[in-house]
Amino acid sequence: ALVALGFTAVVAYFTERVFLKPLVGQPIISVIMVTIGLASVFGGLIHLTPYGSGNFSLPGFLPEGGVSFAGISVSYPQLLAVVFTGVFLAAFGWFFQRSTIGIAMRAVADDQMASMSLGVSVEKVFALAWAAAGITAAAAGLIVGAISGLNLEGLVGIGLKVFPVVILGGLDSIPGAVVGGIIIGILENLAAGYLDAYIPGGGTGDVFPFLVLLLVLWFKPHGLFGTEEIERV
Repeated sequence: ALVALGFTAVVAYFTERVFLKPLVGQPIISVIMVTIGLASVFGGLIHLTPYGSGNFSLPGFLPEGGVSFAGISVSYPQLLAVVFTGVFLAAFGWFFQRSTIGIAMRAVADDQMASMSLGVSVEKVFALAWAAAGITAAAAGLIVGAISGLNLEGLVGIGLKVFPVVILGGLDSIPGAVVGGIIIGILENLAAGYLDAYIPGGGTGDVFPFLVLLLVLWFKPHGLFGTEEIERV
């Protein structure tokens, strides 16, 4: 597990250095499009390896079984996922509010050019952010693998679900990401449970959250908790 965390951090760091460093100062949509393209490239490369297809289960590191509450059964890996998420959110909240590097990251996210003019190393901030993102993604992958196994197609689907979550909650809001994740998760399960039976082929759980996202953005273009940008002339 530690090797996976370290390896993913290194890959994320060099990905930022090679592909994203030239985009410093460019609109965020440019970075998003490049990362989507890189995801497709990496996915194609993985398909060339023996691990490119099929489902892989990670070795169990938790006891089997779980707990029941009000008729709802929750496995130990699922409980670990909840605890893991809570700890990471608390750590991120402290990091971005109290630490020097976290405050610098917030400044860079708000305005790269202004941050550079104040002496913030935007390149260093981007590199650290990507390394931290790699570690977080690897840790989340370990939890998902312990719950339901891993496969390339499933991971791509999880990656795509991130967009409605963060956009619904607000791109600059950690609490918004939490609320957005809960809303999207509930909508997916409700749609799959109640609408799939009436739709040929099913799949409403994957589509319905995006439809709700469009409706929300119609009234709240910056998401539920996003900060509206006001430009002064």
